[in-house]
Amino acid sequence: MRNVIINLALQYGRYGYRRITEMLKQEDFWVNHKKVERIWRDEGLKVPKRQPKRKRLQLDDGSCIRLRPLLQNHVWSYDFVTDRTYDGRAIKILTVIDEHTRQCLAIKMARRIKSDDVLHALTDLFVMHGITAHMRSDIGS
Repeated sequence: MRNVIINLALQYGRYGYRRITEMLKQEDFWVNHKKVERIWRDEGLKVPKRQPKRKRLQLDDGSCIRLRPLLQNHVWSYDFVTDRTYDGRAIKILTVIDEHTRQCLAIKMARRIKSDDVLHALTDLFVMHGITAHMRSDIGS
């Protein structure tokens, strides 16, 4: 019984224990939903969370299409990552990637990264790789 429940959970990843119970009843297993739930919990089975839909990136002309990178240097993304060193001091990391090739174009790490530092890093990238058509940022906190 336990192996059948595990196999059904692996085969139908988005089904929970209630639907698995109904499938077992259709396959002529005489089973209670509480027993299936107990086995489900014991085996550590979980229904994975749904992936959120991606928000649309609007172009400058007001259209609502999501911009997909078509070729190299078409869309670049930059983001900041913060972390702490072993002694508790904060560091910031600026990463820039080309979304078409998934190549990391730049990684700049410092205790503080100011807007001038970002502009200098992007200017250096424009000189080395050419000017990109679009830049994307998550514009977080």
